[in-house]
Amino acid sequence: MKSTLPGHEEGVSGLPSDAPMGDEPDAAEPELLLTPRDGVPPVTVDGPGLAEVTARFAAGTGPIAVDAERASGYRYSQRAYLVQLRRAGSGTALIDPIGCPDLSGLSAVLQDEEWILHAASQDLACLAEIGMVPPRIFDTELAGRLAGFERVGLGAMVENLLGIRLEKGHSAADWSTRPLPDSWLAYAALDVEVLVELRDLIEAELIAQGKLAWAHEEFEAVRLSPPTPPRTDPWRRTSGIHRLRTRRQLAGVRALWEVRDAMARRRDTAPGRILPDAAIVAAVTAAPTSKAELLELPVFGGRATRRHVDTWFAALTEAARLPDEELPLPLPAGDGPPPPNRWAERDPIAARRLARVRTVVTGLAEQHRMPAENLIQPDAVRRLTWQPPTDPSETSVAAALTAHGARRWQVALVAGAIAAVLPDPPEPDAT
Repeated sequence: MKSTLPGHEEGVSGLPSDAPMGDEPDAAEPELLLTPRDGVPPVTVDGPGLAEVTARFAAGTGPIAVDAERASGYRYSQRAYLVQLRRAGSGTALIDPIGCPDLSGLSAVLQDEEWILHAASQDLACLAEIGMVPPRIFDTELAGRLAGFERVGLGAMVENLLGIRLEKGHSAADWSTRPLPDSWLAYAALDVEVLVELRDLIEAELIAQGKLAWAHEEFEAVRLSPPTPPRTDPWRRTSGIHRLRTRRQLAGVRALWEVRDAMARRRDTAPGRILPDAAIVAAVTAAPTSKAELLELPVFGGRATRRHVDTWFAALTEAARLPDEELPLPLPAGDGPPPPNRWAERDPIAARRLARVRTVVTGLAEQHRMPAENLIQPDAVRRLTWQPPTDPSETSVAAALTAHGARRWQVALVAGAIAAVLPDPPEPDAT
């Protein structure tokens, strides 16, 4: 395939490569794919079944399409409750990690080829928990972003590039359900049905735009990314907490959040299903003096919520009795810059510096037809502009961006342009 320069030649999709991806002209009605063309395979639930799948996939050829289903919103853990694979010559496999909790043997026979995932960062951790660790990956969602597609959901990309409409109706299902309904299994199998074909077309588009090396660097960064460390003060992410004004109220949120989290962890239930964030904020705002007053709040009307009223009221009471020195501070301690909306107040010069750099980054992102956050990580930009190098040369800017996690291709594209606007202009003479 001939290589093309971004912005001038025709891309693989048939559009001029400076046209917005996803804006293709009207085409024939896409084929609706309700079930896998080879049928829905039986779910592998035990050792003998897993041995058969392992042998079958070891005998296959080419890359392996991989997906996993979790029960986010239903369970506390982020473990996989179903694993889907497809490979040429092997067909599709659906594996139940409850019955087959160790897939390291299967992973071992798949170390000679690339694994294809969509939004790989969402699945790699839960796959690693059951022994599935890829040697290298192709992330179709991330590749779509780099190629400039406006819609990068799996269904949208399959329809856009392959002319196939997938049945997509169970993405938010409780995948810990057993037995899994047949319609859910068909949905799960479809997630890997055409992933190999999709990968090939996106790779061709990346080649046409001269971005394949960038994509490979991004894929490897995702594959090798360490687990996300625990958040400092995770209770501060309670929805609606911004409406609270006092340290005593923050202590109440912390107390309710912590007892809810312990209960959710013990039951392996999503915290919001035990006590919604809205109930936490409402209880702290109302500051009830008795369990009866707490139960009068509309958000505490549910049977499960009422059953644990002793726990909720005890947490509020304990927070109300804390000495002042044990109350949480309004803002969490952190090693990074403050939120950008506070920069103008904290450091107006840094705020103007950030605005200049953001303008440059936005322009470069448009030039290279990708979202600004994929061109360079926003956190790296904030850290660089909040504490810029003493000598803001291209070399020092490149070193700082690299230290903040930017990849080589990103640094090569943005360091020079950022260095040109990073120095602060002299303050106007007040006289």
